[in-house]
Amino acid sequence: MVVVVITFIILLAIGTPVGFSIAISGTTFFLQHPEFPITTIVQLPISQTQNITLLAVPLFVFAGSLMNSSGITDRLIKLSMLLCGHMRGGMAQVSVVLSTLMGGVSGSSNADAAMESRILGPEMKRQGYPVGYTGAVIGYTSLITSTIPPGVGMILYGTVGEVSIGRLFAAGLAAGVLMMVILMTTVSITSHIRGFKPAREKRASFKEILYSLGDTIWALIFPILLLVGIRMGLFTPSEVGACACVYALVVGFFIYKELTIPKLIATLKEAIVDVGAIMFMISMSGIFGYGIPIDKIPQKITNFITGITSEPMVVMAIVVVFLLLFGMFMEGSVVILLLTPILLPLIKNFGFDPIFFGIIMSIVVTTGILTPPVGVAMYTICGVLDCKMPEFLKESIPFLVAVLIEVIILTIFPDIILWAPKLMYGT
Repeated sequence: MVVVVITFIILLAIGTPVGFSIAISGTTFFLQHPEFPITTIVQLPISQTQNITLLAVPLFVFAGSLMNSSGITDRLIKLSMLLCGHMRGGMAQVSVVLSTLMGGVSGSSNADAAMESRILGPEMKRQGYPVGYTGAVIGYTSLITSTIPPGVGMILYGTVGEVSIGRLFAAGLAAGVLMMVILMTTVSITSHIRGFKPAREKRASFKEILYSLGDTIWALIFPILLLVGIRMGLFTPSEVGACACVYALVVGFFIYKELTIPKLIATLKEAIVDVGAIMFMISMSGIFGYGIPIDKIPQKITNFITGITSEPMVVMAIVVVFLLLFGMFMEGSVVILLLTPILLPLIKNFGFDPIFFGIIMSIVVTTGILTPPVGVAMYTICGVLDCKMPEFLKESIPFLVAVLIEVIILTIFPDIILWAPKLMYGT
């Protein structure tokens, strides 16, 4: 597997698309082991996608696109402004709350960062926020979106690691709310230090908030319906994804009446592109991961780390740094697909709950979308806001520290996120 990894790194370094890098580097394993039939290379991508649980990925991606096109986003922005626009650094706080609300709609940090940089970014700049600070707030608050269900990363982790997706969704809800609180605190502190003003002159009235809640209730109840549907055994994760698409169509066409046939066609085209990219990488990961159990990579890594330390917290710290570095060079979904089979056995050996590790892994690797050299969301935000990367990175420091503080808190007190899965599913 050493040759496979080196080939993969070289291909990424020379700019080969990630999906092809995974496939080509995985093929080198078979070139080193002629005892395995070469036809296996063709069979693995097909068998990798023949998993009923993976149907949830394209379905939730499509559902998120439908909800964005149905008028839900505009209503969530209005509700966020009413809830926290009166606070110091009001527009930055709106970004935090909006990303939290978008978690049950989009599930994609990249999509949330792109949307908010176009909608909130110009207004934040107009109100005097430094462009780097604007980009950092929008970027790091977008991490909440992929933590709250239905996050694609959790579906991939649950599928590859054979971990309950329902439990992951329940844990992600608590982790996302905690991240919202920590990032709102960070915004409050930095806003007081730098003298940022509220976006609204006075606090919204209870009547205004209640009216806005009624207008956005169809978006707000979706994560709850999702969790209840899975827990009650009414749907599998894949079936919930299909219901989410139908739900979004009903809301868009018949309740908000903002989804039209031309909009639906445009949304379908957008979803096809996103789904195609994700599913191609998933199918190719079958070739890459074939040699992992054969070469006993999990056992070798476990023995290596055990040789350094046997303290579980130190092991977790090493794994977090490892994930953070990988996240800087690869897209989060790829990291989850490739490293879950390697790291999950190690984590279990040291007594950590796989549900807990799934949340930590999802948060840490997703942070890589905001760091060079392969920070997809970072490049998107900087491009939309016309922000220089050094300025973005400098302003990102307090928010990166805030995310790492959450990871530390969750590692020390895992019951913060595990209570919800235990409450819903038992121990």
